[in-house]
Amino acid sequence: MDYPIRPGEIAGVLPESFDAGLYFIGRIRTPWTNRSDCPRRGAHDGPICRIELEERWRPALAGLEGRETIQILYFMHLARRDLLVQAPKGREGTVGTFAVRSPVRPNPIASSIVKLEAVKPEGLLVRGLDCVDGTPLVDIKPHFDR
Repeated sequence: MDYPIRPGEIAGVLPESFDAGLYFIGRIRTPWTNRSDCPRRGAHDGPICRIELEERWRPALAGLEGRETIQILYFMHLARRDLLVQAPKGREGTVGTFAVRSPVRPNPIASSIVKLEAVKPEGLLVRGLDCVDGTPLVDIKPHFDR
């Protein structure tokens, strides 16, 4: 998925092969059908989003009931992966990719602490996501306040 480079941005050459593999364990269902519709950060009072887990992973939801918040890891599959220097929207100048929270990065894995609304047999209902409908789900973890 190539998106245009903004003035001042620098793209690098991606490796020919990957170092590791991972399993997408489900998909995230949100009201947003394209990147420009997504909020910059999800809000715990935002719309309910559905996390659909593949059937083989559903037993792993045991024990999440009663939690207020959980951590969701997901793969921003529509993001560029080759930018080394970015020109963030609404900011002057450029910065290195590792200095911004943009989904544009070598491994576009996102993490959100979401409000858990319900645990269902097929997945979860949550609030606080910021991704496109159909985004691949990487992992679910309990969230503990420090």
